[in-house]
Amino acid sequence: MSESLRRAIATGPMTPFQTAAIAVCVGLNMLDGFDILAMSFAASGVKAAWGLADFQLAKLLSAGLLGMGAGALVLGPCADRYGRRRIVLLAVALAALGMCASAAARDFGDLLVLRVVTGFGIGGTIANVAVVVSEFATDRWRRVALGAYATGYSVGATLGGALAAYAIPQFGWRAAFAIGGTLSLLLLPVAWRRLPESLDFLLTRRPSGALDRLNAQLAAMGHAPLIELPAPTAAPTVRADLRLLLRPTTLLVWAMFFCTMAGFYFVASWTPRLAHAAGLGESLGLQAGVLLNLGGIAGCALYAAIVARIDAHRLLLGALLGSVLLMLAVSLVLGQVAGTLVALLLVGVITNAAMAGLYAVGPPLYPTAVRATGMGWALGIGRLGAIAAPLVAGALADAGRGPADLYRVFAVPFALAALAMLLIGPVRPLATTPESR
Repeated sequence: MSESLRRAIATGPMTPFQTAAIAVCVGLNMLDGFDILAMSFAASGVKAAWGLADFQLAKLLSAGLLGMGAGALVLGPCADRYGRRRIVLLAVALAALGMCASAAARDFGDLLVLRVVTGFGIGGTIANVAVVVSEFATDRWRRVALGAYATGYSVGATLGGALAAYAIPQFGWRAAFAIGGTLSLLLLPVAWRRLPESLDFLLTRRPSGALDRLNAQLAAMGHAPLIELPAPTAAPTVRADLRLLLRPTTLLVWAMFFCTMAGFYFVASWTPRLAHAAGLGESLGLQAGVLLNLGGIAGCALYAAIVARIDAHRLLLGALLGSVLLMLAVSLVLGQVAGTLVALLLVGVITNAAMAGLYAVGPPLYPTAVRATGMGWALGIGRLGAIAAPLVAGALADAGRGPADLYRVFAVPFALAALAMLLIGPVRPLATTPESR
């Protein structure tokens, strides 16, 4: 994007057009939370219906995350080339169809494949909409907008958990996926109408009708139209893009995303099941999952409220260290009803704040030309941690490790993520332009 136009948008007021675009992105991120917790809540029903071992159940929990990682890695670069709006709409449609089809799965194999398909769509969605939020938010509100975007995960998870907790006892585990698929299909036309194309994409890739589309968006934001597109900068090359992405700092970013998501998705995927196994029973286990995500809403909202006043690096580092301490606290009180529920509520607060920090810190680390690719890669690497965590937890459970042991084990990834964040240091772009060197 030309520098003058970028500054005009970044320093201007937040218009209803920009707010609506960000709100749609928050809604799309809710799909991620809804889908993860739907599978988590359906886990006990699926296990009983098909006589699955814990490791098979772990495969189902990881399959969606595997698809998310692949979707982020594949569809992030596609969005930089073909347009973020187009790829997001395609990804949302794929996720909705995958959820609906999961409700009709005939056996373990069917559901395993459909979980991958659903995850692929969700991964492609969240890799790109975080970039849209970062682009359309003004400087004053960008961190708050990214924090609010991250809150969408917890809101979706909480709604999914509440609806699943109501529907599963009455209609069976398939109801969780039917609800998720229906809500996703309802969100698709909203995204079609309100999700704008990336301004950076229109200016750098210049698809057919780019000037008219750009001016329509500028008018909606109260800016004067352009007579012609600004002179293009040098065309990006694969080699140049790789130089911007593959740096030592990038490896630390990947390690931070990998470890944070490993710890987070262990908590998100296994908490209802482990609370049940620790003696709380099925009903209280489901309530533990809902409380975890209610805490998530509070954590993301708290992050969004204070990130404009506190350095994002320090805030994320504090959230990661707090996650370590609270995971250890859960291991000490697990099985005591009141203590367990309170501790899991607090775990939801702090781990979701850490996830919000990833989404806030991530996009500004990458230059515009490779921002969707950079976030897609970081999220894809992060999803590998998310995939590994439920599998490791399932293997440990089958080997006889108790719920408390598992919470202690998965405090370690949060500690490693904190170390990576400490080494990254204050947030600044990974790439510089020749003029700024």
